[in-house]
Amino acid sequence: MNEEELRSKIISVLEEQGFRVNPHLRPVGNDKEVYKRIQSAARREQLAKRKNFLEKALPKVKEFCRNGRDIDPARIDLELRSVSPGTLEEILFRWWNLVWWSIPYQRPYGRQMKFLLWDRAHDAPFGLILLQSPVLKMSVRDRYLEIPREELDVWVNKSMHAQRVGALPPYNELIGGKMVALTLTANEVREAYREKYRSRKTVLRERLLEPDLLFVTTTSAFGKSSIYNRLVYKGERVAESLGYTQGSGTFHIPESLYTEILEFLSSKGVDTSRGYGHGPSRKLKLVGKAFRLLGLRGFEYHGIRREFYLFPLVRNLKEVIRAGEKPIYIDRPFADLADYWKKRWALLRSERKSEWKKFDVNKFFEEVEKTLGDL
Repeated sequence: MNEEELRSKIISVLEEQGFRVNPHLRPVGNDKEVYKRIQSAARREQLAKRKNFLEKALPKVKEFCRNGRDIDPARIDLELRSVSPGTLEEILFRWWNLVWWSIPYQRPYGRQMKFLLWDRAHDAPFGLILLQSPVLKMSVRDRYLEIPREELDVWVNKSMHAQRVGALPPYNELIGGKMVALTLTANEVREAYREKYRSRKTVLRERLLEPDLLFVTTTSAFGKSSIYNRLVYKGERVAESLGYTQGSGTFHIPESLYTEILEFLSSKGVDTSRGYGHGPSRKLKLVGKAFRLLGLRGFEYHGIRREFYLFPLVRNLKEVIRAGEKPIYIDRPFADLADYWKKRWALLRSERKSEWKKFDVNKFFEEVEKTLGDL
């Protein structure tokens, strides 16, 4: 495929997804349905690529899924499980991570931690968290924390970015998303990080850092997030809204198209090596370079701005960074967070609304099977 053919194909794929090219890239609208449509092509491609796993694992996933009417909110008893390779938790995590969200899953880079919240009373997965290395440079974060440029890798390596944060059905209708978000600040997450990354060096400068997790960041799915903006624990605000991202990324580039872009770059003598040591922004840099070479400058800016949130895990975060103060960690045991969530949100929601009772396991999995069958 020559340059002109690749250029035309990129424009065609983006227009089919719901973008307007005139001459810059912009969504045709700014509502959630438009945003979901834009991401639907990449999501379908992702499901098709992993169809065999999704179909094979479906019976096991269904075994641990509960009808809404079978859930007693007062009995919900949560525990936090780290997800390890080759376990039941990994199968369930992987399946739900691919199927449940409209935003396609993106392969994490660098440091990675996965957690599954589990309801012991009903023996079912409640929600999941996927943490990964943050991008090195993020203007809204770096300005807020006033991180010196020469120390950027130090402080970024004392944080994680939550790519996936959410509750699974039927718990999502009991405002389970707030419980999963609260968990980002749980003592157990910080302790699991310390245990896993003890004596690890940073990739870029090979610095040996103390495995202190000082803060976690995440972004909303579309625009403003009601879950993060009104997230409190015992009167304390848990998440700080720092503003909006610039609307750049690669989720609007399907994997098949990305492969062709890499082939094009290689033909131009560009180093397209990826993976360990290149960081989570590598794909964005490669796509941006290809767009510039093809005369599509700025097409990595998709125009979908997302609100950026920071979850401090220490009370004196800015002072730690600016003045080298000793961190004063926020004490939030997971069990206390779960108890607070149940009383503050779940029980009240269960009394006011009945949507959670309407989730039907058989109907849900019939729809999933139909979707997979159409791929």
